[in-house]
Amino acid sequence: MTPTPTTVTTVTRAEYCVVACAEAWRGDGEVLAAPMGTVPTIAARLAKLTFAPELLLTDGEALLIGDVPAVGARSAVTEGWLPYRRHLTMVMGGRRHVMMGASQIDRFGNQNISCVGDWRQPTRQLLGARGAPANTLNNPVSYWIPRHSPRVFVERVDMICGVGYDSAAAAGPSATRFHELRRVVSDLGVFDFATRDRAMRVVSLHPGVTADEVRAATGFPLSPPEGPPPDGTTREPTAEELHLIRAVLDPAGLREREVPAP
Repeated sequence: MTPTPTTVTTVTRAEYCVVACAEAWRGDGEVLAAPMGTVPTIAARLAKLTFAPELLLTDGEALLIGDVPAVGARSAVTEGWLPYRRHLTMVMGGRRHVMMGASQIDRFGNQNISCVGDWRQPTRQLLGARGAPANTLNNPVSYWIPRHSPRVFVERVDMICGVGYDSAAAAGPSATRFHELRRVVSDLGVFDFATRDRAMRVVSLHPGVTADEVRAATGFPLSPPEGPPPDGTTREPTAEELHLIRAVLDPAGLREREVPAP
């Protein structure tokens, strides 16, 4: 009897990144997920459909949505009205977990999206600080960085927009009370600040990524783990998660544009 052919499914780097970003919202309960970027948007919706059903999602403009459409598709179910002023109220109340980007991030989690170089005469003008200071002082924050390089992971940011652990500590209790940097996900791995001095450490590397590759792409020494070492390798997506990513949430494959195959 001829055996039935099997299909080998190769998980792409982008799909590992989606799963790693989704894990940032695990256990959050009923909070607003605020993803910035294609991979985080897919990830928040994946978390909603699997292990974090209580997450609140928006259409990216002014509505709370009750369904989980594909990226770029219009929602068919509206649960509430969330204009900008109400969104800011949620930020100040801590009922949101945002995953922001970073033009620069340092070993204590200070983030820069404003300028490169001396702020009085920068060599590059970027977005501006926008809501980063309030985000980092009032609700959980994670970061998504699709191109891990020494230009992004720097020893010290040129301007502090998102507040890192050392800056919050220097500012005192008013800054540290609700300050929480959950994790940093890049195209190379997952990082957090679960060390004694709140310096960035490796949680896991995506399959195919080496420790030497990460060290060469990071402009500061990553802290060694304290206590039991992290798992080491970013977890595999389940068969259900792969189906949701590929057939339901991102059938157009936009994730592969943000994180091309290495």
